[in-house]
Amino acid sequence: MNLNTWFEKGMSPDMYIESMEKHKENLLYIYDTFSLPEDTAFFTRLQKEQLRAIVLTEDWCGDAMLNIPILLHIAEAGDIDVHMLLRDQNLELMDNYLTNGKSRSIPIIIFLDQEGNEVAKWGPRAEKIQAFVNESQAKLPEKDASDYKVKFNEMILFMTKSFRDNHDFWEEVYNSLKGTLSK
Repeated sequence: MNLNTWFEKGMSPDMYIESMEKHKENLLYIYDTFSLPEDTAFFTRLQKEQLRAIVLTEDWCGDAMLNIPILLHIAEAGDIDVHMLLRDQNLELMDNYLTNGKSRSIPIIIFLDQEGNEVAKWGPRAEKIQAFVNESQAKLPEKDASDYKVKFNEMILFMTKSFRDNHDFWEEVYNSLKGTLSK
């Protein structure tokens, strides 16, 4: 299946958000609170490129909760048509975009031109967000430790709150997406 076919298969961001059960409130909070920087030249260039984007995502994903609202603001300013695909229902496409060649990490954002050619790929995280995640994971006990599950769940709660409330993270995501789209 070519990327145009995958794009057409996807749902609108509004449909995706309406279907959300886990992170809808946090995603909408970030969307409503984040403000794009003044970046007229960048957005004008995006408008001229007439890009489209496929987002591989899932409702339960904290990274998607953080990244999608920022992407949607960029998409609105740059006239990028965005379609969402649920990762677990679209493994054939997902398996072409594995992180480090092995992990189905999301979100993955595939930017394509009007002919369906991939022009850029982004995800699942901005570099500084990845460093934060790595640091958080390094503090966990070994997986076979009796308190691993409790500590893991505490880490997820802490990361979710950080993604929701740390405006510096939002700026990192914006700058990372901009960097990918500026190459």
